[in-house]
Amino acid sequence: MSTSITTPIPIPEYTTDAFFGLEDKWLQTADGELTHYHELGEGTPILFLHGSGTGVTAAANWWLNLPELSAHGRCIAIDSIGYGQSVVADGTAYGIKEWVRHAVRVLDALGIEKTWIVGNSLGGWLAFQFAIDFPERLLGVISMGTGGAKLTGALKGHSNPTLTEEGIRNTLEMFVVDKSLVTDQLVSLRYQSALNDTASDRLADVVAARDRDRYDLPLDFDVLARLDIPVLLIHGAQDVVIPVSRTWELLNVIPHADAHIFSQCGHWSQVERSAEFNQVVGSYLARHAGNR
Repeated sequence: MSTSITTPIPIPEYTTDAFFGLEDKWLQTADGELTHYHELGEGTPILFLHGSGTGVTAAANWWLNLPELSAHGRCIAIDSIGYGQSVVADGTAYGIKEWVRHAVRVLDALGIEKTWIVGNSLGGWLAFQFAIDFPERLLGVISMGTGGAKLTGALKGHSNPTLTEEGIRNTLEMFVVDKSLVTDQLVSLRYQSALNDTASDRLADVVAARDRDRYDLPLDFDVLARLDIPVLLIHGAQDVVIPVSRTWELLNVIPHADAHIFSQCGHWSQVERSAEFNQVVGSYLARHAGNR
């Protein structure tokens, strides 16, 4: 059910950098909460949930995918609360369940009853928590490098990010095998976004919430074992942030899960192998188009 909204929020003066080629949209999703998002395409809803890297936004995760995948449905990519340009109310709590509830508020505000979720890293973790908490709202899940796994050395680095352009570059280079993808322009854009995160001390709050819930709220595999929706797990074989063993772990639990492993690919499969990623995801969505 939609939250009653009593006080409208003015739209911020903000435009996503032309580098990403995406139009800004805004949606009030609760009192004091204004969700920033991008939308392309028509038809079956597909909600895109980004990861949790420093300076992450919906645009910075999905700019290479939304134009292509919008041929398969109504693609909606949101800045989760605590990230990007979404405005949050004073005292907003962060965490796995809070991020899922925010996604539900977005769907309610848009009048969407059921959706696909495409999630990257933290976004994949959220997709499966969504499936546990709101199974009746899901058509299917596509998850890459699914988050919520045990802490690795690379993940520990994400818990204490170095907020300089060099620190951002080092983080992004951990995401890929092909380091040439981490351009000066991309680093600069992520750094500017990270400065926005720190302006309200959000970065420390969201990182602390994520790492707390890694231990306090791991995915309930007993519930996932009863999941009755199509699931596609995607992983880069050389992912050092979340090892490919995470996909095998989920594949052995979820009854209708398929998996696609990209060779010579790290944690950022939707960027590093974008053309093939779009083909794999588009084909999977088309194959399950009748699942409504």
